[in-house]
Amino acid sequence: MTGKQRFTVLLIDDSPEILDTLGALLSDDYKVLAARDGLTGLNIATRRPQPHLVLLDVMMPDVDGYAILARMKESPLTRDIPVVLLTSLTDPASEEHAFEMGASDYIAKPIKPNVLKARVRAQIEAWQAREFLRTQNDQLRANLLRFETDNDLTHLSAIRILALLSGMRDNATGQHCERVQDFVWLLARLLREHDRFKGTLTTEFIDLLVQSAPLHDIGKVGVPDRILLKTGPLEAEECAVMRSHAQLGWEAIDKVEREIGRSAPFLSVTKEIARSHHERWDGGGYPDGLGGEAIPVSARLVALADVFDALISRRPYKEPFSLDEARDIIAAGRGLRFDPDVTDTFLAHFEEFVEVVEKYPERG
Repeated sequence: MTGKQRFTVLLIDDSPEILDTLGALLSDDYKVLAARDGLTGLNIATRRPQPHLVLLDVMMPDVDGYAILARMKESPLTRDIPVVLLTSLTDPASEEHAFEMGASDYIAKPIKPNVLKARVRAQIEAWQAREFLRTQNDQLRANLLRFETDNDLTHLSAIRILALLSGMRDNATGQHCERVQDFVWLLARLLREHDRFKGTLTTEFIDLLVQSAPLHDIGKVGVPDRILLKTGPLEAEECAVMRSHAQLGWEAIDKVEREIGRSAPFLSVTKEIARSHHERWDGGGYPDGLGGEAIPVSARLVALADVFDALISRRPYKEPFSLDEARDIIAAGRGLRFDPDVTDTFLAHFEEFVEVVEKYPERG
């Protein structure tokens, strides 16, 4: 871990042998602290610098692990530290009780070394993701608070910075967000006179839509790099983490709204795009399984733009499709993945979308 932050794991167990075993398993990758009783461990957890993770034995004399967990979750000093319970109790009721009390994970004894290491790594990565997202929330909130007094150039620059932050981790050139923004603007302009959309796609709404579109994947800051940049197919658990970016993005923006004490049109549009751009017209998308007209118009436009750009771009797990191949895939999604009228407009004006693509020399 040379050159990287060395994360701290606190072990709390009344058995010296178990402390030695756990310490030997984890000390190569983490700074390990140890306590032989719960109260000593609780005291260590409140000191600065605090541990990033606590492994806590349940069955201890005097004060058991459940009581220590309860105290940690009650205190503002320790409530955000993830706690993994270690126990020989393997019945479902004990496991359910642990999670109800706020445990982040639950590992049954005897402990399997590879399982322990994987669970600890997952908790540390989740902590990193939460901290990164919190930092981005703070930056987003600071930028939004300045919008009322800053000029339009500063406003748009802040949006651009946040868009790059959300896109650059899995799109090295950072052009994915720009192309999606251009595709969305073109779709909105072409659809504004359509009977189904002319009441929604006003000039003001299109401006908000174009500003918000680059932030569609802002929730990906909460997805670990090992999943986001994986070159092979995702496992079921990894796929669930990847899909969580839609919810994470919505939560980040919603938190900003609540903390500044008001809503704003820009935030409302950005929230619905972040949450719903992976919904499908046939109801088979995520996170809410919305279908048809229940999907916000903003998200329907971004959905097609995002998929089209993903198809023609190089990603860690695939080579780019040709423009014709991408067009055919979009056409096959008409009425299934995409709004039929949005799809028809895209296909009818495909050459204009090709012109947008040709503005950008590299794709991924």
